[in-house]
Amino acid sequence: MENQRPPLPPFTLETALQKVQLAEDAWNTKNPEIVSLAYTADTEWRNRTAFIHGREEVKAFLKQKWEKELDYKLKKELWGFRENRMAVAFQYEWHDHTGQWYRSYGNELWEFDENGLMRKRFASINDLAIKEAERRI
Repeated sequence: MENQRPPLPPFTLETALQKVQLAEDAWNTKNPEIVSLAYTADTEWRNRTAFIHGREEVKAFLKQKWEKELDYKLKKELWGFRENRMAVAFQYEWHDHTGQWYRSYGNELWEFDENGLMRKRFASINDLAIKEAERRI
């Protein structure tokens, strides 16, 4: 049996907001090992055009992501929730190896198991090139 990751579903407004903040905090560590612990061993992701299956693929994906997206900083916002599902809006800023800054906007749909681990994450993301002076996060 996998470890529990409180708060557990069904979510209330308070626990849904807490879950989103915990996710934001974890992703801002930029540590694939830490981030991956919030997901089931057989988690399913769609991230842009990538289809990712399982924690090991999540770790590899995130390692590659943060090698490209330098000085990554993320902000998530709860959009809605019910029972064991959430909708989250987010934006993050980063720059590439040439120094070009971007703000990436997106939405995620999350589904959790009974232990509070995320079993599905579907993300749609768009990137906007920005000047460093336009950074907000």
